[in-house]
Amino acid sequence: MPLRLLASVLFALAASLPLHTPARAAYPDHIVRIVVPFAPGGGTDVVARTLAQEMQKDLGVAVIIENKPGAGTIIGTQSVAASPPDGYTLLMGTNTTHASNVATLKSLPYDPVKDFAPVIRTTTTAMVLLVNPKLAAKDLPQFLSYAKANPNLTAGYGSGASQISVAQLQSRGGLSLIAASYRGVPQAMTDVMAGVIDLTFGDFSVAIPQMQGGTLRGIAVTSAARNELTPGLPALSEAMPGFEATIWYGLFAPAGTPAPIVNKIHAECAKYLAMPETRKKLADVGVIVAPLTPAEFGAFVKSEVVRWSAEVKAAGIQPQ
Repeated sequence: MPLRLLASVLFALAASLPLHTPARAAYPDHIVRIVVPFAPGGGTDVVARTLAQEMQKDLGVAVIIENKPGAGTIIGTQSVAASPPDGYTLLMGTNTTHASNVATLKSLPYDPVKDFAPVIRTTTTAMVLLVNPKLAAKDLPQFLSYAKANPNLTAGYGSGASQISVAQLQSRGGLSLIAASYRGVPQAMTDVMAGVIDLTFGDFSVAIPQMQGGTLRGIAVTSAARNELTPGLPALSEAMPGFEATIWYGLFAPAGTPAPIVNKIHAECAKYLAMPETRKKLADVGVIVAPLTPAEFGAFVKSEVVRWSAEVKAAGIQPQ
């Protein structure tokens, strides 16, 4: 057979054979990171760490928390949106990262719907209006009277939900407050304890321990009605109809993450969240288990963008 003809036959034969590619390792085969776009110690951080401890038991690899606060949660959130969609970098997002930021900021370097694959909404909670125990106001009526008699109290906020709560306190309560931005909720709480500022709104997970320890006084909650975790505290809506700031936490992966990986992470988290001991453990730190499937969570996020945009507009907050 002529050499040229032999080469043509061999080339055709090689082209007809299936390409052999190395088998892809089963997910996961190395460390999984959960980015928390807040400083350590806040509600988002507490929920993420609690979840990570259990996830790594079933996934068989280390699940680590990476706190990336800054720029109103944008730094950490954007870092996940830009990460490879392989399931090894996740975001513990909230209504701040995926809803209120859309309304309070003129532009975002990420799209909360298009740039993420929803994995699971884990929990919901509310916030508590907190003051220093030395403040001459022991309950909600006394606080409102005191704030009206002493205008320009300084109100710290460390998240989108707390910013909107401060604005609602002014608009719905008819109060004159000086709003002060903080890197995170714990930092604002620290300054209330120290007497640097007068009040703040803290997530249940970080507020309840301080209330129990006597370092901060809870005045009222931001949920639409009294919360089962703090039945003795009134809802702010009892004195200011329409006041509400319910917050949520959930896991997101970068957009394009394969569905089998998303479903695997969801299944592991859902299994853990369904355990009675988990519900009690999380209730003890101020959050209520409220899981949603990836599809349900995606639809929920879209509805939250609409809801928080309306809240921001009603509160009179101008996008920055």
